[in-house]
Amino acid sequence: MTVGRETLRLDRPLVLATRNRGKISEFTELFSGIDVEVKCLDDFGPIPSVAEDGETFEDNAVKKARFTARVLGLPALADDSGLTVKALKGEPGILSARYAGEDATDIENNIKLLERMTGVQERDAAFICILAIAVPSGPALIYEGVCEGVISRELTGNQGFGYDPLFYYPPLKKTFAQMTQGEKNHFSHRGKAMAELRGELDKVCIWLRQRLSEEPS
Repeated sequence: MTVGRETLRLDRPLVLATRNRGKISEFTELFSGIDVEVKCLDDFGPIPSVAEDGETFEDNAVKKARFTARVLGLPALADDSGLTVKALKGEPGILSARYAGEDATDIENNIKLLERMTGVQERDAAFICILAIAVPSGPALIYEGVCEGVISRELTGNQGFGYDPLFYYPPLKKTFAQMTQGEKNHFSHRGKAMAELRGELDKVCIWLRQRLSEEPS
C-alpha cells in the first residue's frame, strides 16, 4: 500500500514516555524517515513519575502512555519490556529494570541474573516488548514484539543496555550487546513491535488525528 506524506503527518509531537537514553536512541532510529515530530520526557519540564505497578507488560505500557498523554496534553508512546527466563518461571519479567533492587544498575541486574542461573542448564529466554499509544483520554493502541534467545554464561559485548550483554541470539551468534544498532533494531523485541506499528502507521496517524480532534479544548 502506497501512503502519501499527508497521511503520515501529525500536527502535534508524539512523546516517547521515557528518559531511558538507550530506548530513546532505538526509537529515534526506528522512526527515522517518518514525518512525525518525536519528543521524549527530557524535552519537557519536570513531570510526576508514574508507578509501574501493573501485573503485566501491557498494564504498565498502557498506564505510562495514558499518564504521559494526560499530563502533557499530547499523544504518547510508551513501552514496557523485559526479559523472561523459562527456568526461572518468567523472572525477572516485569521487574526486569529493578531485579536487583529499586535503584539497581544494569550491571547489578545482570550479576543477579547470572547468580540465579548458576548451575542451570536450560537457559532459554525471551525478550518481550509491549508498545502502547494513547491520547489524553480514551483507549490505547497496543503492539507486541517477542525475541527468543538464551542466557549467556558471561557478559559479552559493550553495546546496548539492560540485559543485552547476557541475551544471546543464536541466528546471528551474537549477544544483543555485540550487535550493531541496525541489527538490533531488526531482530529485537522492540524492533519487531515497532515493525508491527510501522506497518499500520497510516491507520495509526488517522486514528490519532481523529482522537485528538475529539479531545476537549
